[in-house]
Amino acid sequence: MFRISFLISLILTFGSSVSVILAEENKPNFIIIFTDDQGYGDLGCFGSTKIKTPNIDRMAKEGRRFTNFMVASPVCTPSRAALLTGCYPKRVGMHQHVLFPSSTKGLNPEEYTIGDHLKKQGYATAAFGKWHLGHHPETLPQNNGFDTYYGIPYSNDMNHPDNKGKPPGRAPGMDDLWNDPKSTLTKWNTPLMENEKIIELPVDQRTVTRRYTQKAIDFITKNQKKPFFVYLPHSMPHIPLYVPDEVRDPNPLNAYTNTIEHIDAEVGRLMDKVRELGLSKNTYVIYTTDNGPWLPFKHHGGSAGPLRDGKGTTFEGGQRVPCVMWAPGRIPAGTECNELMGTIDLLPTIAELTKTPLPKGKKIDGLNAASLLEGGNDSPRKEFIYYTSRGDLEGLRQGKWKILVKKKRKPRNAGKNWKAPAPEILLFDMENDLGEKNNLADDNPQKVKELTARMNVLDAEITKNAREPWYKKQ
Repeated sequence: MFRISFLISLILTFGSSVSVILAEENKPNFIIIFTDDQGYGDLGCFGSTKIKTPNIDRMAKEGRRFTNFMVASPVCTPSRAALLTGCYPKRVGMHQHVLFPSSTKGLNPEEYTIGDHLKKQGYATAAFGKWHLGHHPETLPQNNGFDTYYGIPYSNDMNHPDNKGKPPGRAPGMDDLWNDPKSTLTKWNTPLMENEKIIELPVDQRTVTRRYTQKAIDFITKNQKKPFFVYLPHSMPHIPLYVPDEVRDPNPLNAYTNTIEHIDAEVGRLMDKVRELGLSKNTYVIYTTDNGPWLPFKHHGGSAGPLRDGKGTTFEGGQRVPCVMWAPGRIPAGTECNELMGTIDLLPTIAELTKTPLPKGKKIDGLNAASLLEGGNDSPRKEFIYYTSRGDLEGLRQGKWKILVKKKRKPRNAGKNWKAPAPEILLFDMENDLGEKNNLADDNPQKVKELTARMNVLDAEITKNAREPWYKKQ
């Protein structure tokens, strides 16, 4: 009571400057935990019976599971661009697969990110983990809305400076690496950066999940008296998989399970700190992942649960991901949302939660879904476009219907006379066929026609108004 009276007295005395302080005090904090290549079925609260995730499951019990939550691409770079900008990757020029150490482009710093929006309001902002939106200084986190950065600039299976000299892949190669934990230092040359400088080459991937988490804990502790935003994009469970030596299961068949359970333990450490500091009632924590599981890696990849296929595809296993949101007193505990929502909706939703408008003149594709976080079940998102990992238009979800128009890519060894066959048309009833097993296209020609026309209209607008990414000057 004394504090409230004192603050009112200050406002009467000093006016608007104290109002700004009060506004900052009332702003909620945000933590986005974004794993890499984790499947829809790889959490206990999403049906896994093998992988034990008590800390994330607790978040679900105290918060809300989102079961119809989509990412805008089935691969890393475009998915991350969509989350931060609220745009389909094609709109911001980041749709054509992933970036490599040799890439000469990245996210344009003129784009408006979640970091930009919150920093503009006085938030302390930080990114700890895998960036993968450009490794050139102009494209790194500090030029895209973050005060500080600590992490790897691209995937943990990429080598500085030219991506050469990597060990054999697929599941057998990953077994060899798991059996040799020191291979993180002898077989890879992935850099760890702090802000714009490489501070460790190669990064010791055994401890990097824990170090990202510790950086986040230290940042939250330091900034607990002001609003903060932590973007925590873990580089695991993208292959190669590594965990600290003291928690490592020596059996490579358990590598993926071991890795997810280590991530869960680190989530627990972070959540314990949020609770310890008394920040629970003023902090939103969102846990999700960038795309589905990398299935060819077998026991080094995850499970899509009931969904079809995985990473790299436009089937649900590639783009529908597990999502848990937690904010005691703000998000109703123990609830489930089956409404359509996606990472592209996070920017406008966060803008609504902070009661601040987004800038005009920069069109985005995301929609304000704050009502879903508050317990509602009527999503503003009625449609969702599917683009391939290469950025080609391939499908549309509208209501219960999902269409995929799969065109065959020209084989590398095809001659100049090669002619593309007619595209394969797939139509699914997502309410009654979550596993996309029954193609209803032949029985619903009018619906195929309507959805095909609509997805082309939506894509034409995005193509016409697409903005350029950042390019390195030659």
